[in-house]
Amino acid sequence: MLRTAAVVLIDGVAPFEFGVVCEVFGIDRRDDGVPLVELSVCGEHPGEPVRSNVGVRITPDHGLDTLVAADLVAVPACDIRAEYPPAVLDALLAASARGATLLSVCSGAFVLGATGLLDGRPCATHWRHAKTFTARFPEAKLDPDVLFVDDGDIITSAGTAAGIDACLHLVRRELGSGPATAIARRMVVPPQREGGQRQFVDTPIPAGAGDSLQPVLDWMLGTIATEHTVSALAQRARMSERTFARRFVAETGTTPHRWLSTQRVLHARRLLEETQLGMDDIAGECGFGTAALLRHHFHRVVGVAPKDYRRTFAHRAALA
Repeated sequence: MLRTAAVVLIDGVAPFEFGVVCEVFGIDRRDDGVPLVELSVCGEHPGEPVRSNVGVRITPDHGLDTLVAADLVAVPACDIRAEYPPAVLDALLAASARGATLLSVCSGAFVLGATGLLDGRPCATHWRHAKTFTARFPEAKLDPDVLFVDDGDIITSAGTAAGIDACLHLVRRELGSGPATAIARRMVVPPQREGGQRQFVDTPIPAGAGDSLQPVLDWMLGTIATEHTVSALAQRARMSERTFARRFVAETGTTPHRWLSTQRVLHARRLLEETQLGMDDIAGECGFGTAALLRHHFHRVVGVAPKDYRRTFAHRAALA
């Protein structure tokens, strides 16, 4: 159960990425049904201001001993440099050794890379830093295109918005879909973008409101149990199939089939958490048709079987 989190500050920290971690894990949202997570801002020298990369100074209240004891340790983006504070690297290693989950946002992956913890493991960072990262940490298995990588006890993410995605993904993984959706709603951001989506899209902002596919996306969500072909969706959007497919990837970062499959898995997660429906009924409600297809798609997105997910989150709900 995620109860304590720590974010570590070093000189050159990026305030926005630091703020993302604070926004997701540092605000008391119990009124929204989100279990309380105690967030500590840590540094090598507590009480001494740390210089950010925009000139603002931030003062950590806690030392590295608090970081080592936390359930979650977050490393926000910071200036890329040849060396990082040895005491901070040692604290991250100690936190990992005692079972903490480590989370990096953007160039924070370089700090984790400097510990050696990413050697031989899949990871992500901002696409702009991919060549530099690979040159410095050739043993790490960097994927330069994805939003974030969940490798169990280490989650690494790309740029700013991808950091939000990774944080919400971790909330969903540890606390459930309800808390993650509640936080996303308060932040006014999408509650889920799959980690494997591309870091950037061709036209992130439509030319005009009338050009957006959002009405089609909303309709797909409202009819999630229905089979949707690209041909039918293109007709609804009043576009050719080729134009629709191209625009869909440009606006969402993924294909219609993959986007709908992910949304169906998200719906299945909620049903697993909040109902006692059997697997066949959940498969029908979500549009997968059979329990076998539900298991296949659920495992691809979530990484565990639906029954294992229900068992875990029913236990956590009881604890909360």
